[in-house]
Amino acid sequence: MSHDLQFYIDGAWVDPVVPDTLDVIDPSNEDAFARISLGSRADVDKAVAAAKRAFNTYGFTSVEERLDILNRVIEVYKKRSKDLAVAVSREMGAPRQMALDSQVGIGLAHLAKMAETLKNFQFRHVKGNHLVVKEPIGVVGLITPWNWPLNQITCKVGPALAAGCTMVLKPSEIAPLDAIIFAEIIDEAGVPKGVFNLVNGDGPGVGQALSSHPDIDMMSFTGSTRAGILVAKAAADTVKRVHQELGGKSANILFPDVDLATAVSKGVAGCFSNSGQSCNAPTRMFVPRDRHDEAAGYARTAAEKFTVGPADGANTKLGPVVSQVQFDKIQDLIQSGMDEGATLVAGGPGRPAELNRGYYVRPTVFADVTHDMRIAREEVFGPVLAILPYDTVEQAVEQANDTVYGLASYIQAKDLQKAREVAARMRSGNVYINYPQWDAGLPFGGYKQSGNGREYAEYGLEDFLEIKGIAGYEAAE
Repeated sequence: MSHDLQFYIDGAWVDPVVPDTLDVIDPSNEDAFARISLGSRADVDKAVAAAKRAFNTYGFTSVEERLDILNRVIEVYKKRSKDLAVAVSREMGAPRQMALDSQVGIGLAHLAKMAETLKNFQFRHVKGNHLVVKEPIGVVGLITPWNWPLNQITCKVGPALAAGCTMVLKPSEIAPLDAIIFAEIIDEAGVPKGVFNLVNGDGPGVGQALSSHPDIDMMSFTGSTRAGILVAKAAADTVKRVHQELGGKSANILFPDVDLATAVSKGVAGCFSNSGQSCNAPTRMFVPRDRHDEAAGYARTAAEKFTVGPADGANTKLGPVVSQVQFDKIQDLIQSGMDEGATLVAGGPGRPAELNRGYYVRPTVFADVTHDMRIAREEVFGPVLAILPYDTVEQAVEQANDTVYGLASYIQAKDLQKAREVAARMRSGNVYINYPQWDAGLPFGGYKQSGNGREYAEYGLEDFLEIKGIAGYEAAE
């Protein structure tokens, strides 16, 4: 039985209080292929009440009980991996194999890392005659985006379960089907009723109700900076904790000593991954001015290797972007790059010639970009790379940091010591030196308008905990 038109509340699939529906669009062909229900404040009230009741028990479970629950979720998640991949691929356009290997795979990695973290995490320690305890913060509201949906669901639900919190999840209404399957996984794994609740809906209908709800103790939000500000404002009156992972405009500084062909081609691949729809994508490539034209040539060659097509296409390397809204925003920014005088090296406005339906963006590279151009300052969230020439590394660092964002920075250099020195100066939550492998154990989060708080492993777990000091716990000698 399909649960697309239902919500998961208090351990059961239920109908919405007020019927209202929304089509789910396949970005590969612009056709509606599913329909979900949109929730209301009344649905949120039901879900929060269930979570609050469940916390009275789940908040006091042992580490061993919570670890057992996590491990059961992991096993069912593995069993449903192909179902999750198909859902993600159709709802947000990730190529089918990428959806399985990366989109679904990253979720499994987060759950596994959280189980490993929970085994060794110290929730209490004696300090003199006192005891310091880390306890679950309570009922948490989780709002997740459409671009890496399972990444964000698992790196919020995982630590919430591990901490002993109960929760209400509102996934993106643009890509909601993987979350419905995830709720089915939770149900099959036997997570106690009320611990996990799912209410689909949009920001005004469900997100605002969650953020302002007096019985929600914390909001964990991932999405745009604009929406994150609205969540924080809605949460302010109840003085709840707000954890945000927001936008980015990440710099990629290529030092003069690098193998330029390799560094540029890997930088293009990093920027275009997931059709450019990653908040930490290296979208601003800084190259030495005297090698700018050479770098632009390598970038053109790399961009032309990206085959654009439908998510289920056998040779597709870049699927569509997620929606008409995103497509239009990206087209506007590509046009702005041309209007402001950047050199179009590859791609450009419009769809690839052979594709007339679907939200397909041509893999685009601009050279001769200056620091004041929109494509150098605004988050494009599409497969668009800006190449900026620099005269000195000092100038590159200054311009890289001159942004309202601070999620990630990338540094490519043969001289590791110099790379480390520059890494220390980057105003971002993450710095990646020489394209390292992704690590689920590294903290993830931003400076400035890229958000606050951290996710992944013990850093994510800490964000779902309160600290209590119990004075006089030990008898005085």
